[in-house]
Amino acid sequence: MTAFVEFNGRIYDTDEEGYLANLSDWSPEIADYMAKLDDCDLDENHWEVINFLRAYYQKYQIAPAVRVLTKFIGKELGKDKGNSKYLYQLFPYGPAKQACKYAGLPKPTGCV
Repeated sequence: MTAFVEFNGRIYDTDEEGYLANLSDWSPEIADYMAKLDDCDLDENHWEVINFLRAYYQKYQIAPAVRVLTKFIGKELGKDKGNSKYLYQLFPYGPAKQACKYAGLPKPTGCV
């Protein structure tokens, strides 16, 4: 069984957990749509994390686990945002896992 998301008349292949199969399919619009499917409205704070993840992935070719994400967010965006409590408020299903999904990235290693 193939998983997919249909958006704006186009079908996007995903894995069974909803992560885009092709990184090149990502756009801010598909991210917003995927978030809405999870009852999440992305605001500027979400986008800071999503954009950070995309830049991190472009540089290292890996999606960071939550500990690495928290550490780097703290360095990039400040201590008030570089903590688990803040990140879980934005992404209650797991900051690394849920944010990577909306960023069009693979599921981070070590995430269940």
